[in-house]
Amino acid sequence: MTPQTGIFALGTPEHCYLELDLHPTASAEALVRAVAGLSGPLSTTGGVNLVVGFRPELWASVAPGQAPPDAAGFTEEIPGPGGFAMPATQHDAWVWVAGGDRTAVFDNTRLVMDALRDVADVAREVTGWLYRHDRDLSGFIDGTENPSLLEAPGIAAVPDGPGAGSSVLLFQVWRHDTRAWESLGVRGQELAMGRTKDDSVELPEDEMPPSAHVARTTIEKDGVEYKIFRRNVAYGGVTDHGTAFVGFAQDRWRMHEMLRRMAGAADRIRDGLTHWLVPLSGAYYTVPSVESLARFAPPDED
Repeated sequence: MTPQTGIFALGTPEHCYLELDLHPTASAEALVRAVAGLSGPLSTTGGVNLVVGFRPELWASVAPGQAPPDAAGFTEEIPGPGGFAMPATQHDAWVWVAGGDRTAVFDNTRLVMDALRDVADVAREVTGWLYRHDRDLSGFIDGTENPSLLEAPGIAAVPDGPGAGSSVLLFQVWRHDTRAWESLGVRGQELAMGRTKDDSVELPEDEMPPSAHVARTTIEKDGVEYKIFRRNVAYGGVTDHGTAFVGFAQDRWRMHEMLRRMAGAADRIRDGLTHWLVPLSGAYYTVPSVESLARFAPPDED
């Protein structure tokens, strides 16, 4: 089974994400079929990559057994100390359009909305771009620990068995308090992140605070580190901006455990970044394999 290829299409500078809710008059299968048929209208404009996903429970009702076994929606907020909480803002479908220029992404996203108009309503639109090639708006390199493209498919998607080729996606929007962040100075930022700013070298153990982002987001079990594949981008404008977190894994638990650790849900140690970045949304989506999705696509026209 083949993961959706757009997951691994690195280097695209322009992005648009749509989260959609099933229209009251439409069925779950109608939504899946409409989304599966999107490659048709997009081919008229071209120049973009497309990745789609569904609320795990919705996809399971239409295609049982064709998802990561622990796939489930983001239905409850994750609380932490000091009144902090990561919100749950689950929707029914997710569409990611990425391309080499903004015009192509804009035009193709409009085609997506037109094609889905009768089955879904747009609940959230996020427009993103690559900042300084590989950094986020904190000024640090984003995705330093990302696996290589040779390793990524085995981390981002189920390698075999039930749900082979499918992924769990975590999609969050984080607003940055840039002025407050910059007031920390480089050393304060490095301690919050757990890496040096210029060259992204991990701080030594004796310098790494337990609240450092690196320390909170490293997930280990029985001596094995469990990674995810990130495709984060910057979003917004000068007055309101941040990070669109786009993470893929072959299971949900490692990403949810990462969020619990960031929030300090178990040990009350919050990720240092959560004092300067505010989570605005949180949702999980099942990203089906190409073959599973193709079962719902309309037949090719000669």
